[in-house]
Amino acid sequence: MILVSIFLFILAGLFEIGGGYLIWIWLREGRGVEYAVLGAILLVLYGIIPTLQTANFGRVYAAYGGVFIVLALLWGWQIDGVTPDRFDVIGAGIALIGVFVIMYWPR
Repeated sequence: MILVSIFLFILAGLFEIGGGYLIWIWLREGRGVEYAVLGAILLVLYGIIPTLQTANFGRVYAAYGGVFIVLALLWGWQIDGVTPDRFDVIGAGIALIGVFVIMYWPR
C-alpha cells in the first residue's frame, strides 16, 4: 500500500511539474499553443491523481508538498541543468522526513 501511495505522489508530481513547465515554456519562450493545451491536460490529471490516495485531502496535500520539493529540485537538475547544492539536499531530506511522518507513521 505504501509503494502505491509513493507511486501516486511521484506520478502527481511529474504531471504537475511537467504541466507547469509546458505552460512556462509556452508563455516564456513563445512556443505553440499545443504546449499550453498539453500542459493544461497534465495539470488536470495532476488534480485527479491525488484523489486515488486513501488518506484525507489535507494529509495527502500536506505530504505531497514534500514530494513536490524533491521532484522540483530533480527537475531543475535534469531539465534546467541547475545542480542542487548541499542546502537543497538537506532541505529536501527534511521535507521527505515530513512526508513519511505525515503519511506513513503508525497511528
